[in-house]
Amino acid sequence: MFPPPLTHLIRELGRLPGVGPKSAQRLAFHLFQQDHAAVDTLAAAILDAKASLTRCPNCHNIMAVDSETCHICSSPQRNERLLCIVEQPADVLAIERSGEYDGQYHVLHGALSPMNGVGPNDLTIPHLWERLGETGADEVILATSTTVEGEATAMYLARSLHEQGVTTSRIAYGIPVGGDLEYADEVTLGRAITHRRPVD
Repeated sequence: MFPPPLTHLIRELGRLPGVGPKSAQRLAFHLFQQDHAAVDTLAAAILDAKASLTRCPNCHNIMAVDSETCHICSSPQRNERLLCIVEQPADVLAIERSGEYDGQYHVLHGALSPMNGVGPNDLTIPHLWERLGETGADEVILATSTTVEGEATAMYLARSLHEQGVTTSRIAYGIPVGGDLEYADEVTLGRAITHRRPVD
């Protein structure tokens, strides 16, 4: 239906997370409409990012290849005794934007999914145990997603951390600021009720 180079481009764009077949087609046609300079700039940015970025050896967040650790791990302003576990580097950025957290992170790069063959050793969980064994933590915050995989990962980590005697907490989920109760789904509303707290 399409020329082979366009089909190939659509297929590769469709491999990106969150990009379905229709979105891949739109992106491919958009790129086709751009001049060579714009496409070259995009291609160069992708190649440069791949060559210039790596994982932090401490927390597995994204960092520049010429750095020893990421900017969060190297900051003396961070609380080294507080550790927040997230699934992806994008989650670090989301929490940092809140301005409410000053501890360290540990990025799993995924979530447990036995159905898809993803176990603890496929994530950075073994390094997490090493890290906690070396430095310890006053509290570990589990900030995985509310998907089935995210919840399973949080339960697995909570159980293991409890066995190690580590104080563990789970981030709260509930009604968003500015949200109306009538538009909240049952699960979100149920979590908000279950995890209610006293009014000061």
